[in-house]
Amino acid sequence: MDFTRLFDILDYQQKRYPHAVALAGMENGHWRRWSTADLLLERDRLSAGLLALGFKKGDRIGILAHCGSPRWAVADAAMLQLGLVPVPVHTTARPDEVAHIIQDAGIRAFFVSNAAMYAQLQQSGAMPEMVFAFEPMDGALPWVQLCREPDAAALQSIRAAVRETDLATLLYTSGTTGTPKGVMLSHANIVSNVKAVLAIVPVGPERTAVSFLPLSHIFERMVTYVYQAAGTPVWYVEALEQLPETLREVRPHFFTAVPRVLERSYERLLERRNQAGFLQKKILDWALALGERYPYAGEYGKPILYRLKLLLADLLVYRRWRRAMGGRVHSIAVGAAALQPRLGRLFSAAGIDVREGYGLTETSPAVSFNRFEPGGVHFGTVGIPVPGVEVRIARADAAGEGEVEVRGPNVMQGYWNLPEDTAARFTADGWFKTGDMGRLEFKRFLKITGRKSEIFKTTTGKFVAPAFVEQQLLRSDYIDQCMALGLNQPYVGALIVPNFAQLEAWCAEHKVHWTAPEFMILNPKVEKLYRQEIDRINADYLGPIEQVQAFQLLGKPWTAEDGLLTATLKMRRPALETRFEKEIAALFSSK
Repeated sequence: MDFTRLFDILDYQQKRYPHAVALAGMENGHWRRWSTADLLLERDRLSAGLLALGFKKGDRIGILAHCGSPRWAVADAAMLQLGLVPVPVHTTARPDEVAHIIQDAGIRAFFVSNAAMYAQLQQSGAMPEMVFAFEPMDGALPWVQLCREPDAAALQSIRAAVRETDLATLLYTSGTTGTPKGVMLSHANIVSNVKAVLAIVPVGPERTAVSFLPLSHIFERMVTYVYQAAGTPVWYVEALEQLPETLREVRPHFFTAVPRVLERSYERLLERRNQAGFLQKKILDWALALGERYPYAGEYGKPILYRLKLLLADLLVYRRWRRAMGGRVHSIAVGAAALQPRLGRLFSAAGIDVREGYGLTETSPAVSFNRFEPGGVHFGTVGIPVPGVEVRIARADAAGEGEVEVRGPNVMQGYWNLPEDTAARFTADGWFKTGDMGRLEFKRFLKITGRKSEIFKTTTGKFVAPAFVEQQLLRSDYIDQCMALGLNQPYVGALIVPNFAQLEAWCAEHKVHWTAPEFMILNPKVEKLYRQEIDRINADYLGPIEQVQAFQLLGKPWTAEDGLLTATLKMRRPALETRFEKEIAALFSSK
């Protein structure tokens, strides 16, 4: 059998890869395992309960959950097979954003995962008619009471009426600016992306995956459908802090991540290095430097001397790193934000192939992806267009750079209630305008160079892509977050959040008394360190117009909770510019 609608995928798994453990999640501190048959039975029972409450095709129901879980997947499938429209909401959404989504989408009911999510829903001041809870709690109808015995014939009739082109889900973009927009994706949009990705990622019934990214984001949700279609068992992690322990317990082969997760793993390795003795430090530094120079794909093209060095580095360093991640992880797919190329090289050199992709909520999401097979990866790019998706560079300049435009079955139906905004995102000949600037390298690898709306011109008359400058600054182990600025200014400046763990280790090594982050950023010796780091990056990686001439160190990391990052950890530039107005003014008054 094949699958053409999203709720068909679990039936497809039962036919081809029935699993005793298809999904697993934590309940009351213990793993609860769900077989494929369990998921199908619970899906149909939940659908019966929703029908009994009077829900009908086209009704919108929200989901607000603190983490992914088997119940999340079941609720999603139960709604989809009735023609209902799931509307996932990011847990980092502000109360006014939640209220906007409820009102704009006309949401009749909400699923919440726990009491904290219910309280967050209440804070919006726009409560829906009904609230259903994954676990018992006051004020919400619990899952066990919602489920009923299904009428198989009636349910089959309703399923048959759901078409591939029907609206499957509304996904409100967290957005770096403005009010969230509801992206309309059909079954056909997402299924086309699932089938395209199935052909290029190393998953299958013999592999195991862990999932820890929010299912409210299309990236992890689409990948979850890929796991189901491939028959890959999935173990859900309740909180990112539990990831290292879960990796060691579950020992997965594959997972998806945002770059910050890999950066944190790298930082833990640096922390170990900082605590090591002289000889161990030298060995770790050598192994890390060797890995960051890894320029090769697969087993091809490595000179014999480099192979021998890799074997030695593996014996001394890399295999311990892999053991800390469970010992079986061989592949990681990264998306949602730009990955530092050196980390892609380092992980791959250590025997864990990291491949970066690119996409948007509006494209279901995958547009391009670096391949796992030899010759299919080019670090520093976001890969080759996925099967069935076309990419072109519009209005390219002499260097081949222009706006990235996309065409394919994965492209959204439009924005909910916003026909003018929808029309503005498409060209006259039907291509979707991503708003991202990029170029093609080696004729087929897409490289993203920045957001069209974020590129600024300095008073020298030259354009600067801040995303490129920021990516170069992040080469420094001492920089955790940064934002480049310079619109209508004579030079480029940057706000910088230090990597305080690395900075503290540097202070200990150089006998600089450590107090607290907010005081250390004022220390002249620390300021000198960052000036040296930025001078090095200016000289090695940035052109004369792009070089950072002034910087301000900040004492606290930016988070989604404080409204400075999106749910996928992208910077909200207007929010940052407002929050740090004085610091930005100081950047351009100091010279």
